[in-house]
Order: sequence, then structure tokens, then C-alpha cells
Amino acid sequence: MIFRSNLIVGLTIFALVVLIAVFAPLIAPYDPISHSNLLYAEEAPGAQFWFGTDEQGRDIFSRIMYGARISLMIGLAVQTMNTCVGVLLGLSAGYLGGWWDEFVQSLTNLMLAIPTVVFALALMAVLGPGIVSLLIALGLTDWAYSCRISRAQVLTHKSQNYVQAARTMGYGRLHIMFREILPNIGGPLIVVATMGIGSAIMAEAALSFLGLGVVPPAPSWGGMLARAREQLMVAPWVALFPGLALFITVLGFNMLGDGLRDLLDPHGKAKR
Repeated sequence: MIFRSNLIVGLTIFALVVLIAVFAPLIAPYDPISHSNLLYAEEAPGAQFWFGTDEQGRDIFSRIMYGARISLMIGLAVQTMNTCVGVLLGLSAGYLGGWWDEFVQSLTNLMLAIPTVVFALALMAVLGPGIVSLLIALGLTDWAYSCRISRAQVLTHKSQNYVQAARTMGYGRLHIMFREILPNIGGPLIVVATMGIGSAIMAEAALSFLGLGVVPPAPSWGGMLARAREQLMVAPWVALFPGLALFITVLGFNMLGDGLRDLLDPHGKAKR
């Protein structure tokens, strides 16, 4: 079935990226930063340099291997922050209602009206480039989808019998929200979080491409693409392989999220 294929391919790509990130020091034949030799600048792919070299003679294959660490770390950390913020706001807004619900909805609409990269650019302009600034900027700008989905799920579940039974037994609001409702709405949130990792990786690459992300000479895929613009005509492999790594990684997370969605929501799968 299609959803099983998406799930298997997505899991395979995810596992491959994790293995590359963990074992990059063992896989990469050269140091991605210190090993540079201008005599081998813009060397075409071959037996010595599998993916060729950049304008400073650094091995592109090694830089891509280490770049997987940065992309995966930022993607997981950013999406964890976004999911926590979105779920906390959506869970509390859907269950408590009233003025708090209206405030959260208005804030969510505002966040959805502003593109994530634009908002992150404004924050990065204040915070400056760097991984910490990048985590703060991206981790506080893309929580709106998690918030909306969690709020909608809470509105559906808070009238269920198990919630009414918990109220009758005298459990407080926090217990009902986090111990009763949250475990029962975890499926859609896992799907959104999985797909959000790919979006976070793309956002990090976009900011690094603009010079506001990971500070060079750290091997960021977006930064490698930015520096490859001037070599596209004479050394296209400088941009080709980082672009492929970014494309395959984001595609894998999207396919994983799509497969999880169909696996966790059989009714939705039947409708689709």
C-alpha cells in the first residue's frame, strides 16, 4: 500500500540521516573545516574526492556528512520547541476556553499571517547569526499549526466520557489536560511534529543561505549552497550535492509524516 511505502521510505531516509550524523567522524575521510588545500580547489568528483572540492579545496563529501549533524540537530531542537509551545497553548486554550481561548486564537492567526522565515529574519537581525540565535528564532515562530491542531483535538475530546469521568472523580484541570486528554491526541501531533522537522531544516538552510544562520566555516548545507553561487558555471558539483542532501532529507521527513498520518488515522486514509 502507498502509505506503507511512504512510511518505509521515510523511515529509511530518517535512519540513514541519523547514522550519518552520529558516525560522521568515522565516515568522513577529511576534516570538514581544517583540511583545505588550494591546489585542489574546485576539484571535480573523483576517486580522491567523491563529491569534489569547494573553492578552498575542502572535501564536499566530508562537509555534507558533518552538515547532517547540524541540520538534524537544529531540525529536532526547533521542532521540539515549536511543538511544546503549540501544544501548551492549544491544549490550554481548547480546554479552558473564554478570554484565554480568544487570545490564543488571535495570536495564532497573527503567527500564521507572517511567513516563518520573515519572522525569523527579523529576530535574527536582532539576535545576530549563530546556532543559539537560530534555535531561538525558529523555535518561537512556527508553533501555530501545532497549536491549532491540538486545540481542535481538545475541543473534540473534552466532551468525551473519559473526561467527564475524570471530572466526576475530582481530578483538577492540569491532570485532565496532561494525563487524560494529551495522550489521546498524540497521533496528529506526532504527524505534525515529524513534518515540521523537514520545514525546520529548510528554514535553517534558508537563513544560512542568507548569511544569518550557522556561522562559517561550519559545514551547513544552506551555507554551502550560498557560497556555491559563484561557482555554478565552473564547478556545479559544489551546489549539486548539498542541494541533493537537503532535498532527500526533507523529502524523507515529509514521507515519514505522511505515512504516520495514514497509519495513525485510518479513517482519514479511507477518505483520501
